[in-house]
Amino acid sequence: MSYDVAAVRTHFPALLEGAAHFDGPGGTQTPDTVAAAVAGVLTAAVANRGTVTAAERRAESCVVEARATMGDLLGLDPGGIVFGRSATELTFMVARTLSAGWGPGDEVVVSRLDHDANVRPWVLAAEAVGATVRWLAFNPATGELTPDDVAPVVGPRTRLVAVTAASNLIGTRPDLPAIADVAHTVGAQLYVDGVHATAHVLTDVPASGADFWVCSPYKFLGPHLGVLGAAPAALEGLRPAKLLPSTDAVPERFELGTLPYELLAGTTAAVDFLSGLAPSVAGASRRERLGASYAALEAHEDELLAWLEPRIRALPGVRVYSNAQRRTPTLLFTANHVPTQAIRTALAEVGVNAPAGSFYAWEPSHHLGLGAEGGVRVGLAPYTDQSDVERLVDGLTVILA
Repeated sequence: MSYDVAAVRTHFPALLEGAAHFDGPGGTQTPDTVAAAVAGVLTAAVANRGTVTAAERRAESCVVEARATMGDLLGLDPGGIVFGRSATELTFMVARTLSAGWGPGDEVVVSRLDHDANVRPWVLAAEAVGATVRWLAFNPATGELTPDDVAPVVGPRTRLVAVTAASNLIGTRPDLPAIADVAHTVGAQLYVDGVHATAHVLTDVPASGADFWVCSPYKFLGPHLGVLGAAPAALEGLRPAKLLPSTDAVPERFELGTLPYELLAGTTAAVDFLSGLAPSVAGASRRERLGASYAALEAHEDELLAWLEPRIRALPGVRVYSNAQRRTPTLLFTANHVPTQAIRTALAEVGVNAPAGSFYAWEPSHHLGLGAEGGVRVGLAPYTDQSDVERLVDGLTVILA
């Protein structure tokens, strides 16, 4: 079952500008309900969290509701939800904290498939304590990264495996439960970059086998901040650097300074918007509503991709790098006779936003032989409709002729 994309689009004021947006993997447009939630907090009385004044209670409510909301989205106890400035910042924080217990002889495994936010924090943390970095490669022809690729690079000294739930560059979705089994068998933890995946597939962190999952609400219709999810027990054993007066309670011990209450309210509104994409049975929980909505979202995006992908592959001189069997609705391509930035510029001139580059996916772009120039990336979003994909194909047909 799909959903009424025309009705969904009426909630996105940005679409009134007239552009067709295929830049969702870099950040989605924002529904009116999310903007209203952010504005509502900014224009109301808000103070530091507490229970005495209405302003304190409003701040407290923003935090509690956002933790519950993200817990529903990720399938986690709200007590394991940590908020930060970005997924990158949160990963650096966890890397510094975990690596305090590493030393020479210990190993951390990072992936050539990943955004640099799930590579460089671990490389730098390992270098700082004398630990060894081991690299996990993917097949550049198929885009696949399999558990069989992981097994040879882990061992008894592996402390952590860092891998993506979906490549922001080519969309590949590795088999996380199987990779988790490989990592856990040798006693390692699994840190998953779920930034791209969380926008397209209903997340169940416990079922994935991840010990830590990081994501960004601005990739799924929300405001700019980062979210780290884990079982509360996994966070209890970690001691991040923090201010002396700040609480030692989990998850607050990981949140440095006052939280952005307005952005938390916007995050709650974004998840609630997603949960309402599809009809659900009366009395359904938010998690159940999200399940129905994500099923409809996947059906909608799959239908559009099934129309779009063969047409892009058929264009003259085009090479597509998104070839994995399981992937998000994301296509990365180059044309052998037109530079990627020229394609991007020409598309923008006809009102089609399809960015070009490596998108901080430094390792996969180089592993594919594209270097820093990367390719043109086309990503679908909940508000993408048939007219958008037709405009994209029409534009590319003229540009690449």
